[in-house]
Amino acid sequence: MRHQCNKHRLSKPKDQREAILRSLATELFMHGEIKTTMSRAKALQPYAEGIISLAKKGDLNSRREALKYIYDKETGKYMDVATNEVFEEKQEGKKLTEETVLRKLFAQIGKKYETRNGGYTKIFRLTPRRGDAVDMALIQLV
Repeated sequence: MRHQCNKHRLSKPKDQREAILRSLATELFMHGEIKTTMSRAKALQPYAEGIISLAKKGDLNSRREALKYIYDKETGKYMDVATNEVFEEKQEGKKLTEETVLRKLFAQIGKKYETRNGGYTKIFRLTPRRGDAVDMALIQLV
């Protein structure tokens, strides 16, 4: 029986729903907060918190698992290999790599929440959207 195994379906087929959640999670980790509809924010919250739990582990298998759930986009910044320090431009004399969402997730976000046991995101209610009066939300990393 299928009692009490409901998911946020978002009125989409499975492949489209997974693509939406994947892109929303990628943008959330890239920018720290995103503005979206309330139903998408509620669907994104457990999805993103599971990825952050993987980032807290920090091992190779967790990286590969997290890569299944996000797009590994470049953020346009550079990261120091040794210290994980972020730079806007290339620096001379330092070994820098391009910062991607996956590197940012494991180097910065995972380290930030090492001592926290869940509750990595927060949802704020916003005014309804003007065109169709859909409830809007701001979801951000705590």
